[in-house]
Amino acid sequence: MNVDRRTGIEILETDTCWDLLAAAPVGRLAVSIAGHPDIFPVNHVVDRRSVVFRTAEGTKLAASVLGLSVAFEVDGWSPGDGDVWSVVLKGHAAEVEGLEDLMATDDLPLYPWSASVKHRVVRITPTEITGRRFHAVDDAQGLR
Repeated sequence: MNVDRRTGIEILETDTCWDLLAAAPVGRLAVSIAGHPDIFPVNHVVDRRSVVFRTAEGTKLAASVLGLSVAFEVDGWSPGDGDVWSVVLKGHAAEVEGLEDLMATDDLPLYPWSASVKHRVVRITPTEITGRRFHAVDDAQGLR
């Protein structure tokens, strides 16, 4: 375990980051649209050390696959022990194309949460994955 002694923040190992990413039901896709940042919540799955999500035609799809890079973030906390964690994946997004690749994604447990049709599939291939975990400060401690 690698802990920053100054801040008490644990730097998570790569495998732990992947485990947390896979267990999180929702993540946030960060893209740049015409030079401005935007963030979209998406449900996703981890497949072969990449992130896969479904979408429809539109801003999210275009910004994901036409931009230079994307970021994907998940986070959570454990109310029982007060631990907070965050994982950020940075990489390149591409629409899944080709019959064999599309058929492989059909076997993934990935379903749209909204009633709209989302027949486009995007895969984020990471260039970097990082994570941190720390213990949340009790409200009564009031650090400012």
